[in-house]
Amino acid sequence: MTSFWLFLSKVFKWSFGFYDMFGTVLNWVLFLVACAMFCYWCWVLVSILGNNKDKKYYSPTEGKFPYYDPNVYKKG
Repeated sequence: MTSFWLFLSKVFKWSFGFYDMFGTVLNWVLFLVACAMFCYWCWVLVSILGNNKDKKYYSPTEGKFPYYDPNVYKKG
């Protein structure tokens, strides 16, 4: 019976090591994705909107979704 508990102990130790390794890999993947998104965000700020280019920028949704639409709140 002791050998069974020793075997079960080894299985638990292995499973916790597996979860630890999986967590580390997942952490690195999420970190790399966040770094890529941050670099893309910086690229958009610098190359697309930088050097006063934001004054010429046209948003395809501008004016289509106003913050306040008087027709929505009109009584009558």
